[in-house]
Amino acid sequence: MTDQQLADLRQTYAQRTLTEADVHPDAVRQFRAWLDEALAAHLDEPTAMTLATVNEAGQPSARVVLLKGLPDDQGFLFFTNYDSRKGQELATSPLAAITFFWPGLERQVRIEGRVEKAAEAVSTQYFQSRPRGSQIGAWASPQSQPIQSREELEQREQEVESRFAGQEPLPRPEHWGGYVLRPQRVEFWQGRPSRLHDRIVYERHTDGWKLSRLAP
Repeated sequence: MTDQQLADLRQTYAQRTLTEADVHPDAVRQFRAWLDEALAAHLDEPTAMTLATVNEAGQPSARVVLLKGLPDDQGFLFFTNYDSRKGQELATSPLAAITFFWPGLERQVRIEGRVEKAAEAVSTQYFQSRPRGSQIGAWASPQSQPIQSREELEQREQEVESRFAGQEPLPRPEHWGGYVLRPQRVEFWQGRPSRLHDRIVYERHTDGWKLSRLAP
């Protein structure tokens, strides 16, 4: 495909509208309503979200992780290796952003906030609910670190399997667990014709969420 062909790609958005009267006054409860609609529509990977972090030099990086909960409608829960690149960056700078894109509904949600580690009990409970293979993988993989080959990774997997033979579930490794992003800003985007999209943004203040409309 040529650059011109890429530039000529177009998608007309015309399914729905979004007004201030449509939304819940609480940003996370509004997100939950949209997530329920995405799940009901049987979209591919509706809980997939792009997580963006920065290192101490200000270099951003982004990757897709899965949403695993909305604890008390106060945050966005996900799990990972604490020693991974994102874990190291969150240890340096706990400010992060996540983005959901649901093209089947012509919707996007952008969330910014501060990230904190989930309670150990929450991390352990979720870890031990995972398939055994995923538990072994969390022990075996030095996530984000260089390895010599695929064979090295498979050897590490076999060693962990032998170490925990007959044990079910596995203990949670200390280097693996959950994070909760506490939102400070949430934007709901609904595609509209002529690129005049609807954008409703929530910003957290001491007395609650404040809503406003943004130009597309």
